[in-house]
Amino acid sequence: MAGRGADDGKRDAGVTRHSPDPSTVSPDAERSAFLRAKDALRSASGLPGAPFPATRASITVGRVKPTLLLNVLALLALTASARAEIVFEPDLEYAHPGNESLKLNLARPKDAASPLPAIVCIHGGGFRAGDRKGWDGRCKMLAERGYVAVTVEYRLAPKHQFPAAVEDCKAAVRWLRLNAEKYHVDPDRIGVTGDSAGGHLALFLGVTGDVHDFDGDQNPGPSSRVNCVVDFYGPSDLTKSYGRSVDAAEVLPLFLGGDVEHERKRHILASPLFWVTPNAAPTLLIHGSEDKYVNYEQAGWMFQRLMESQVETELLPLVGAGHGFKGEDAKKAEAAMVAWLDRHLKK
Repeated sequence: MAGRGADDGKRDAGVTRHSPDPSTVSPDAERSAFLRAKDALRSASGLPGAPFPATRASITVGRVKPTLLLNVLALLALTASARAEIVFEPDLEYAHPGNESLKLNLARPKDAASPLPAIVCIHGGGFRAGDRKGWDGRCKMLAERGYVAVTVEYRLAPKHQFPAAVEDCKAAVRWLRLNAEKYHVDPDRIGVTGDSAGGHLALFLGVTGDVHDFDGDQNPGPSSRVNCVVDFYGPSDLTKSYGRSVDAAEVLPLFLGGDVEHERKRHILASPLFWVTPNAAPTLLIHGSEDKYVNYEQAGWMFQRLMESQVETELLPLVGAGHGFKGEDAKKAEAAMVAWLDRHLKK
């Protein structure tokens, strides 16, 4: 987490960032940013498994592209800005694996003059539960900001084990590309986000864009590659969830057909961490330091692996937050998500 390679990690007031294309500003501005960051990082330095040394060399502020922090602050400062009128279309079938009809809910601006970026949203629920409707509100918010956003259901454990859920989420990405003209989607600008198990699936899509082993047989033809990822507290290494998560021993055997002692290979195959290459999508990781269900270290391991692979990545630790964000933590996380999506999909 704390190491730096050829391209230094950058940490802005609690936001740990790495980009292979850094730029700097004046010494005075840099020092001001450093002093603000130093105070914030000092309070964050006690995060489990993830020291954050406030070294001045690690602080830079983007001149060409605003930093995530500045984007977040700008979004938090928004008041009654104009938002697009939207259309919400629930219960659209996007795939039919076996005898199961899989549906999504779609939100989009009512009047689109040109193709729009799209977001696939994936719900959590320990791979065995959850409902796509939990993301309806955020899909509508994203539509108001100029996105076509879908929240998808997927096949659940224990009836359907890995990689069924991955195949379904990839099929949803391809469905957007196949229906791009109908829903005014730009097929070259598709991102993915999710929380908990959905965060894991979002990470998995981000690191397996060129891997066809998990394509399944639905919506063949288009690519399932995504342009960027926002992960809300998803696990990255399932082999290390046991003993660190309060329900891993109950949940993961249902998803993987056994515990790590009996199905270790499947745990490795199902872990996004082990699929990271330099071709992975730019990834924002948002995680609470007090998460009892998905330990904060999971975000640290993924951040480190992405950084070592020269993939653009940022880690936003929410100090004191647990599994599922509330109040100000939820606002910060949502603002960070929108800023990251805007940066990578509204170029």
